Amino acid sequence: MPLHNNTRDIGLAAIYFFLSTVITWWFIYCGASFYHFDEHKMLLSCSIAGAKWGVQILVAILFLKDTRWLFIRRIAFTCFAGSCILIPYCIESLRNLIPGNGFLVSLIAAVITMIVLYYRSVRTTGISIKWYFLWLGCLAMAISLQLTVVFHFVG
Repeated sequence: MPLHNNTRDIGLAAIYFFLSTVITWWFIYCGASFYHFDEHKMLLSCSIAGAKWGVQILVAILFLKDTRWLFIRRIAFTCFAGSCILIPYCIESLRNLIPGNGFLVSLIAAVITMIVLYYRSVRTTGISIKWYFLWLGCLAMAISLQLTVVFHFVG
């Protein structure tokens, strides 16, 4: 792949992941009561969310050749799109429009969106479906860590 496309893909991926991190932190901050206002738990939650993407980036850099940056850009957009789903919860006037527990509903909607978009990223990049299943495994592990280590719902 030509260098200029890699540079563009790297730049866009960095922007998407940066914005996603900012939005995710904003969401966590707005939901501080779910973390009992414990900044350590809030940082841990954000770190777990980011780690599943970090694993994907690392594995893509190590094992994909010509398509690594294209794929990383696409999954960065997936991450960003999922984070954007969280924005209505962050805006107080919109938060009350979300049915039920807005925090949980927002998370579920974001995860479903990312599952669909990640699959699309794998398929349009033309890499093995194993990448999708690897990410689903990382997602399951991240959710398990959130439930056990951060929220103490399980275990």
